Amino acid sequence: MQKESNIYLDLKYENRNRVFNKIREAGSISSSALSYELQLSRPTIKQNVDELLGMGLIYESGTFGHTGGRRAKAFSILKKNRVAVGIDLTKNHITVIVIDLNGDLIYEKRVRLAFSQEDSYKRELGRLVEEAVKASDIENDAVMGVGIAVPGLITEDQKKVFYGEILKFTGMTAEELGKYIPYSCRLYNDADAGGYAEISQSEELTDAFYISLSNNIGGSILIDHKVYKGESPRSGEIGHMTVLPGGGECYCGQQGCFEVYCNATLLSGQYEGDLAMFFQQLDEGDEKCREIWKEYLHYLSIAVNNIRMLFDCKVILGGYVGAHLEKYMDELKRLAAERNTFEDNADYLRVCKVKKDALALGSALPFVHEFWKTL
Repeated sequence: MQKESNIYLDLKYENRNRVFNKIREAGSISSSALSYELQLSRPTIKQNVDELLGMGLIYESGTFGHTGGRRAKAFSILKKNRVAVGIDLTKNHITVIVIDLNGDLIYEKRVRLAFSQEDSYKRELGRLVEEAVKASDIENDAVMGVGIAVPGLITEDQKKVFYGEILKFTGMTAEELGKYIPYSCRLYNDADAGGYAEISQSEELTDAFYISLSNNIGGSILIDHKVYKGESPRSGEIGHMTVLPGGGECYCGQQGCFEVYCNATLLSGQYEGDLAMFFQQLDEGDEKCREIWKEYLHYLSIAVNNIRMLFDCKVILGGYVGAHLEKYMDELKRLAAERNTFEDNADYLRVCKVKKDALALGSALPFVHEFWKTL
């Protein structure tokens, strides 16, 4: 009897989940259309629509039909009934975003603040989150959680940094960092967050390797829309792949790492941290910029070809530099194709679609996607 009851409850929750997600995907839809598209009876649809209305997750958004007959009610989701907060922490900046149940951005703010383990920094982090929630005009209990993307390796339970050399914060926990944040917090590796945001925007793409070309280099392996963590978990750490044996010293203590030759500061450092100015001068034919860019693409082509040989998948170029790469892709593809043993092109290379706030977005989206699946 208990087993039959559990089966009934599972089916009930599955149907409610399907109805909610069909409404979400459609934007606006009638009960009859729900019944037809989901192949569920009208009474089942009505029961689930009534439940979702009672939970405050959907609302009557209008009607369908022509004049002269009874018009069908249209239903849509209440997108701000649940939200998620995403944070991107770097050496010198904090970005905070809020996204709704559709995964759409409703708030974004970036402030310049040097990272610190002092209590004052954590207090400011909490203030920025509360400011974001207030500005988004939502209730506190609507916040499903806060994802924090950091330049470090994270334990599988997402509670602790076990390698954080860039910010010198190895051992930092989500609890410590979120001391003044009144919501549940999780930690995410920054490149994994960026990769997750990217692949979430591509319905046709299920597997890829994402490279974050920012002030530090990171990578993420994505298989079936999920981040592959590896055994340790240390997968995707392409920044520490050797591209020049015996080359320049990396912050990790090794020599010749990809990090040394393709981090964004090599470019932005030419103009006091202004990456856009570097590309402007490059486009205007500045000789020094052209030489620096030529060397940059040389090492980048080595890295992307190595990835292609290992994984035989699409390679997505993101981060600060990735957002500027569109017009230089032909040159990069040519260099990568010259290194390829099996292909005469490098059409596997893609520029990121998410050009802004990708890391913050990728740390907020998991809360939304989990809600979609477990409602």
